[in-house]
Amino acid sequence: MKELCYPFDGKLIRKNRKKLKRQLLSDGSQRIKKNIAVLGGSTADDVVFALELFLLDSGIEPVFYVSEYNKFYEDAVFGSPELDSFAPDIIYIHTTSRNLTMLPDNTSDSPEDIQSRLEAQFNFFKQMWIKLMEKFSCTIIQNNFELPLCRHSGSYDGWGYYGKSAFISRLNVMMSDYARHNNGFYINDINYLASCMGLEKWHDFEGWYLYKYAMSLDAVPELAYSVASIIKAVYGKKKKVIDLDLDNTLWGGVIGDDGQEGIEIGQETPVGQSFSDFQSFIKEYKNYGVLLAVCSKNDEENALLGLKHPETVLCPDDFVSIKANWNPKNLNIEQSANELNLLADSFVFVDDNPAECAIVEDQLPAVSVINLENVQQAMYSLSRSGFFEVTSISADDLKRNEMYISNAKRIAQQNSFENYEEFLLSLDMNAVIEDFTPVYLQRITQLTNKSNQFNLTTKRYSDSDMEAVFASDEHIRLYGRLCDKFGDNGIVSVVIGKCKGVTLHIELWLMSCRVLKRDMELAMLDTLVEKCRERGISRIIGYYYKTPKNNMVSELYGSFGFELTEKSDNGDSVWNLDISDYKNKNNVIKINTESEKNYE
Repeated sequence: MKELCYPFDGKLIRKNRKKLKRQLLSDGSQRIKKNIAVLGGSTADDVVFALELFLLDSGIEPVFYVSEYNKFYEDAVFGSPELDSFAPDIIYIHTTSRNLTMLPDNTSDSPEDIQSRLEAQFNFFKQMWIKLMEKFSCTIIQNNFELPLCRHSGSYDGWGYYGKSAFISRLNVMMSDYARHNNGFYINDINYLASCMGLEKWHDFEGWYLYKYAMSLDAVPELAYSVASIIKAVYGKKKKVIDLDLDNTLWGGVIGDDGQEGIEIGQETPVGQSFSDFQSFIKEYKNYGVLLAVCSKNDEENALLGLKHPETVLCPDDFVSIKANWNPKNLNIEQSANELNLLADSFVFVDDNPAECAIVEDQLPAVSVINLENVQQAMYSLSRSGFFEVTSISADDLKRNEMYISNAKRIAQQNSFENYEEFLLSLDMNAVIEDFTPVYLQRITQLTNKSNQFNLTTKRYSDSDMEAVFASDEHIRLYGRLCDKFGDNGIVSVVIGKCKGVTLHIELWLMSCRVLKRDMELAMLDTLVEKCRERGISRIIGYYYKTPKNNMVSELYGSFGFELTEKSDNGDSVWNLDISDYKNKNNVIKINTESEKNYE
């Protein structure tokens, strides 16, 4: 919904929130349902209203528990029957600087006294996090703290022992350290949000005195959008590709008219500097695992000349797809998506031409569009949009561009073979398929929340959910890594099944779309059957739950030799496999153990 896309009109959202909610709930979208507990240190009703809209728009249907006013600590540490029965999937602790009780207030205190106050304040919150995690084992989101508007001591307040701003800054660092060392715990950076808005606009003293609003009403949508971005990222609902125009987007000028020597990029002119900064900014997204692509109305020869300019930051090798031709840009984006085995909703399109942006928005509404008016505006829109919110970084994230470029080489080689099995054998594929290990849990969890097409149940797991599965004796768990002569694809497949007597019930089966049609699913099935036999299991029950994105695997179990036992009107199905006479199906992938692999 366009009204809920950044940059949005917060006042319009507050005014029309009921109408917007009705529209969202009536649009026919399938959404995952999540219980979200909001433990508030101030009045949180408006935050919850806005958060609900942003989550509904992203495909998440929230059910809320909201603590009584300023009872966040009591609910967290001492519990409540209502919160216990609610069984939250996510807990959001909505506290602000208004809830800090240990701030320096006496200049006669020693530096050691101030340090003790700081540690006591941190431990006050840490106690809550530990209690909540012990009881609910769920995702926790905690606001850090904004700076005060009013100061007693000028700039000293930001660095001196007795400065409240200095105290808050040090507390925020301690919270950040805690987040880095505790999976499933995330910081919502309201210190940054308040800085962006300006403290004068963030703080509303009258609203606090009258209604106990800890921030101005104008700040509420910004806050809710930030929390929603973290929740979306936890459940894998974020973008994967930035698809970029070239002329007047990555450089100044039109290369077809101006030539390589005439475009503006580099340090010689202010315009060139701005585009160099933009290219550097975009390249940093690649470093976080975001894929980069080109979609330009240009001759390919000219496009490559621009990307090979002596002062360029982004080079052809930085892109997983380059579409430089005179076709409609929406068709080029669709083609790139197909080649990358991604959906259109994975893409963010950036172009300086409003007409091209409008066409893509109309023809591909799932694609997010940024009309580049100037590079500063585009960088700010990308950074505030929440498209690429990071909750964790795995080794596979850092190698993602390299993996997709290697995939393009595989496709090129495939075209030289008439027999598909010969092509697969020519790849010299090796796989490791084993039980989960702690070192890979983060990537496995990440994959369960990112994979939508080759995903039979689309069940989502938080870090704590996956740790519980990892510790369970009732489950058979498999991860699969695949490599070939072109490179390492990383962890690409996950299977989780629960044992009940002599039957294994498949709770999750997914695979990354970048290794489709490589027979990795057959290798996973062979190993799964082997593990079942070791546990005395003779039957596997597979479940397919239909979503708008996973139709490609609706008949996967049938292709494996499972027997269809139940099919619902909504497309869901249940399948049965007697493994007593099962024979291995994989003929093209060599299976190694983790200790044997030699391809990293």
